[in-house]
Amino acid sequence: MFSSLTAPSPSGRGAARLAAAALVSALAVAGVVTGAAPAAAQGAVQGQGGATATIGGLKTYGAAVIHGDGGDQEVSAGLFEMSVEGGGMLQTYGVDVQNPTQKDARYHETPWSGTSLGADKDAGRIRWILQNSYPQVNNLAALAEKAGFRGGLTEQDAAAGTQVAIWRYSDDTDVEAVDPQAERLADYLEKKARDLAEPAASLTLDPPAVSGRPGERLGPVTVRTNAGAATVTPPVDATTNGVRIVDKKGDPVTSVASGTQIFFDVPQDAAADTAELTVQASTTVPVGRAFASESRSQTQILAGSSESTVAATARATWAEQGAIPALSAEKNCAEGALDVTAVNKGDEAFAFELLDSEYTIAPGETRTVTVPLPEDQAYDFTVRSPAGFEQRFTGVLDCRTRSAAAGDTTRTLAEPAPTTVVTPSASPNLAETGSSGTTPLIGGAAIGLVVIGGAVLLLLRRKGDPGQD
Repeated sequence: MFSSLTAPSPSGRGAARLAAAALVSALAVAGVVTGAAPAAAQGAVQGQGGATATIGGLKTYGAAVIHGDGGDQEVSAGLFEMSVEGGGMLQTYGVDVQNPTQKDARYHETPWSGTSLGADKDAGRIRWILQNSYPQVNNLAALAEKAGFRGGLTEQDAAAGTQVAIWRYSDDTDVEAVDPQAERLADYLEKKARDLAEPAASLTLDPPAVSGRPGERLGPVTVRTNAGAATVTPPVDATTNGVRIVDKKGDPVTSVASGTQIFFDVPQDAAADTAELTVQASTTVPVGRAFASESRSQTQILAGSSESTVAATARATWAEQGAIPALSAEKNCAEGALDVTAVNKGDEAFAFELLDSEYTIAPGETRTVTVPLPEDQAYDFTVRSPAGFEQRFTGVLDCRTRSAAAGDTTRTLAEPAPTTVVTPSASPNLAETGSSGTTPLIGGAAIGLVVIGGAVLLLLRRKGDPGQD
């Protein structure tokens, strides 16, 4: 567990209030770093890895009816197909009946904690349904017999019945399959479902960001995967900065197994900079893994996988002196927020001010800042410094099913649900908000978090006294 943040300090709050008052319209959005930092390439370290796929639409499905206060609504219910980047196919069911899918939406393998499943006490029962129904069980006659009837169960009925049973647990909604056989299957699955643990990710790197000094081996970064072996791709600029990827003995690494610890071996004379490595493998993604989209497209849960390409990245940051932060982020649906984790391996404190609160990360410490975000809103969070450090976090916080939100109306799965993603201005000193054009930031570089509907200034600064908090 990460240590908690230090108590807020009253010092400097007046400036924060003045800055925030000039920009506030909803939630947090932008900020400023005044201390120097190592240069870095752009990239997003979201604290996760695995498969990335594009949804193609419903492929095997029937019909279902949602019964609500506003009347009955018929929707399509069944299996989706996704094509995996690098090769492979996935089959998935939806876990948010009232939120439609968007064709060609891009999805990432995601921990349950980063989706509505994280707060769903019945998520383990959904995994049981997936493992004990179609397509994992493709003997439909045997499946029908288990459900208490003989024959007559088509692939469409099996897919529809399985989806309906999942929605009853994921959305806590009154839904039934139109076909009687599909409905009988749904009833059987709902009744028999038992709690199972969340499956492990197909591939992750832990931690996804490290930091330190030139002349050191930065890490370790531990590879965790269900693949037999994975390939390590060194940083693209390794030939110019001399960075090598090595094991704990210092030997170069090109192939790894699960549990292997790898390091960034940074030359003593390397200038302050960052580098990224990629680990890639071919494996089947475990049934029950969640997939979240980069847009407001229905969250999916995996029902089947071919041999598929999975990947994860890790980043290293180094400098000779001063604060040396390593940053990563992960969705925290229990808090409705984005957890931004900072590790400081430098010899000076890394201090920052978040609205009315000040925090200090001492040398050698790891801290997590929880940034509240609005539901179903795109965010674009970029960390920059005058020295050229830049790291970007993007996504959509999708932590609740639409059924759990009051006032939502039911829509068919085919109906589009477009969303606008607001990104920072091309100018390094400007941040665009959802309601206005651009807003100047303070200082030479900024941390920009753009959220639809509003903007709030976050002031980050390095302080001379590491003990101040």
